[in-house]
Amino acid sequence: MKIGIVGTGAFAQNFIPLFKRHPSVEEVILCDIDSKKLEDNLKKFNISKGSPSLDALLETGVDSIAIFTQNWMHGPQAEKALYAGKNVYSAVPAGLTMNEVANLVKAVKKTKKIYMIGETSYYYPEVIYCRQQFQKGKFGRIVYGEGEYYHDMDHGLYDVKKWRGGKDWKKIAGNPPMYYPTHSTSCIISVTGAHMIHVSCQGFIDNHKDGLYKKGVNKWNNEFSNESALFRMSDGSSTRINEFRRIGHPGTVRMSLFGTEGSFEHNRHGAVWITKERDGHIFVDELIKCAPNPLKTELAGNSNLMAKVQSEDGTHLGVAPIQNVKSLPKEYQGERNGHRGSHHFLIHDFITCVENGLMPANNVWQAARYMMPGLIAHDSAVQGGKLLEIPDFGPAPT
Repeated sequence: MKIGIVGTGAFAQNFIPLFKRHPSVEEVILCDIDSKKLEDNLKKFNISKGSPSLDALLETGVDSIAIFTQNWMHGPQAEKALYAGKNVYSAVPAGLTMNEVANLVKAVKKTKKIYMIGETSYYYPEVIYCRQQFQKGKFGRIVYGEGEYYHDMDHGLYDVKKWRGGKDWKKIAGNPPMYYPTHSTSCIISVTGAHMIHVSCQGFIDNHKDGLYKKGVNKWNNEFSNESALFRMSDGSSTRINEFRRIGHPGTVRMSLFGTEGSFEHNRHGAVWITKERDGHIFVDELIKCAPNPLKTELAGNSNLMAKVQSEDGTHLGVAPIQNVKSLPKEYQGERNGHRGSHHFLIHDFITCVENGLMPANNVWQAARYMMPGLIAHDSAVQGGKLLEIPDFGPAPT
């Protein structure tokens, strides 16, 4: 495989080594419109070929591209690449408007190329655990689910907005929280297979001194820094999704799921599987806790590196016992991971699907079902919580 990586910024730094080291990848070409950044990263990662633009990259011999550009570029760039005959891996979100998402689905249908959305939550240990329990029938019929993404602006988001927006960063800093819902929605959707059909959402009107979430300041005229939505699901259950950007909390992506026979609860204190039996609970913390991968031999005897990994809450060089690291190429041992052990699986699964012509679990139809509910939820919040129907493009073809 020959892969072009579009965008070489902070987030892409986590993935360039994974593409480069994968045994099925013959060549990596980096692409960035910033010539200095491009040159610096070619040297940093010892890559020989670079491209100054997406258009130029599409003229090369790459068969696939991976998109790590600004989030408002993802949809149009992915669509262009698909019609150019390339397979596409895209960082989230898939698109920021209903038309962008609809156009992506149409492009995949027409071109029959592989599209995969890089949704990390699909691979989170607790989501894997719930998916296994659901497939065994342990939940019974799903009654209610919760998904939440708490990320206060003080936790690095100011810097991210400035990197992305440049001198006009305030125009893009106050984006509606529900325009970035996929970490939360995918937790539920990827477990049960049900999708969201109706929504009522409430917004929290911001009054922070930075003035970012304010009408006339950001391009969405958005005044909500937090949004809470209640969804009706296609299986008859309900799901509550919280997207909070002003919250007295250390931050989390988290889910809970309740069924007629069993339930999974997760909070800051820990995670537990419970049933109708009053003493039938099972603590699953050790099964889903990310820790340094024991297969990574460079950790052995390196107390400084071990301390660094542990101080990062398992986010980076960590995996959980429930994650099947044996399925990964041995070349990934010792490579930096991220987002609760998901990065290695994301890239390996994309490459495997392209190699074998397989439909990714995080395919374009799933990407639409992760994203569209948030777009409609924000519309509901603007309308004071009005119940709105959520369009659906159907399931992935079998």
